[in-house]
Amino acid sequence: MLYNLVAPFADQFIAFNLFRYLTFRSGAACITALVLSLAFGPAFIRALKRVQRQGQPIRPDGPERHLLEKKGTPTMGGMLILSSLAVSTLLWANLRNGYVWAVLLVTLGYGAIGFIDDYIKLSKANFRGLSARGKLVLQSTIGLIAGIAFMLMTREPLASGLAIPVMKEVLIPLGFAFPLMAMLVMVGFSNAVNLTDGLDGLATVPTIIAAGVFALIAYLVGNSIFANYLQLNFVPGVGELAVFCSALIGAGLGFLWFNAPPAAVFMGDTGALALGGALGAVAVATKHEVVLGIVGGLFVMETVSVIVQVFWFKRTGRRVFLMAPLHHHFEKKGWKEPTVVIRFWIIAVILALLGLGTLKIR
Repeated sequence: MLYNLVAPFADQFIAFNLFRYLTFRSGAACITALVLSLAFGPAFIRALKRVQRQGQPIRPDGPERHLLEKKGTPTMGGMLILSSLAVSTLLWANLRNGYVWAVLLVTLGYGAIGFIDDYIKLSKANFRGLSARGKLVLQSTIGLIAGIAFMLMTREPLASGLAIPVMKEVLIPLGFAFPLMAMLVMVGFSNAVNLTDGLDGLATVPTIIAAGVFALIAYLVGNSIFANYLQLNFVPGVGELAVFCSALIGAGLGFLWFNAPPAAVFMGDTGALALGGALGAVAVATKHEVVLGIVGGLFVMETVSVIVQVFWFKRTGRRVFLMAPLHHHFEKKGWKEPTVVIRFWIIAVILALLGLGTLKIR
């Protein structure tokens, strides 16, 4: 909004010229979201505690200590992340940019689905919320609409193509199947982040790390000079998503202040579904869907552990892991929660560096 209001007067007032710089607006978006989260967080958590007297329902078959240590902690903290993210993005991004609106649609839409899921859990005092089928239908509908929007906004052959990292000239043509692929990326990562969100801070920091990587990717891919130098697929206009990703980093850091062990609030499905969908949407827009699988490899690993566990148990009646998702397996092995969380953060950093490496290797 500020860009649209101020940038036209940059020639008359030299100070307004700052608003033309994507780097300035990205930094400002990060700081704004962080300040909003920290400023309104305490009052927001107090309000949640008044409304949610019993806190988030705890999974009864999970690690035993969760029933004691995490009981009574309020959920739906994702609303703090999403409100800070949305306000900051709308304040600092170019509102004439279609990519910004499409990514916001996915993020807030998935957040609404998560809100419904959390509300059902709280109202029924049960850890089971919205049915898996109902959740997938809603996620898929939003993802498909966004996939079509991305396809219409992007020039061919990129519009319907899948880029392969490292191989600079490889672009797999998907045609009208592209929106379906885009939908699968968004739905898949939305649920992957949700599965990972089981310990204090576990999903928040890897999401921040991935958002940082994609802020850089969006900036590079949206700049013709850098894109040509690095031999990346140039996507005009997508650089504006650097503002969105930076706002996501700020909102995530602000929420982490309250989510650090022991957590004063959980993000719930309201936050987890939205953050995963946001990462998926940005990856589709920047044509780096495969790179998201590397950068967000921790989320992939957690999801695969659940798939393997369910598949093998149905076939043999035995379990591969002591408990799935994977972070609970290590808890069952005796690892303390901070040990699991910090080691998983380290893995997330390593995978982010590997993902960044694909930008230069051609």
